[in-house]
Amino acid sequence: MSIVQIARALASERRLQILEWLKAPRTHFPPQVDGDLVEDGVCGILIAAKLGVSQPTVSEHLKILAQADLVEAKRIKQWTFYRRNEANIRKARQAILKGI
Repeated sequence: MSIVQIARALASERRLQILEWLKAPRTHFPPQVDGDLVEDGVCGILIAAKLGVSQPTVSEHLKILAQADLVEAKRIKQWTFYRRNEANIRKARQAILKGI
């Protein structure tokens, strides 16, 4: 995780919104057929629908968040589920504070 990747990931209001929603997934998303919202994460399709963007657009946002290690992806059947990587978010916060 580099500070540049972190900064890039956090430079988008949409990505910040995704991270905020993933803090409390049961509050922001309906129950899923596959995967637990907290344990497994939120399906990318639900995130795209809530954000009001296409699947490829949300996939790009989630890819950037994953490259910065701020979210973790998990495949279940043909779907990809995303949840916050709290340990790396704490490290990112510390890296930003040290880098400024």
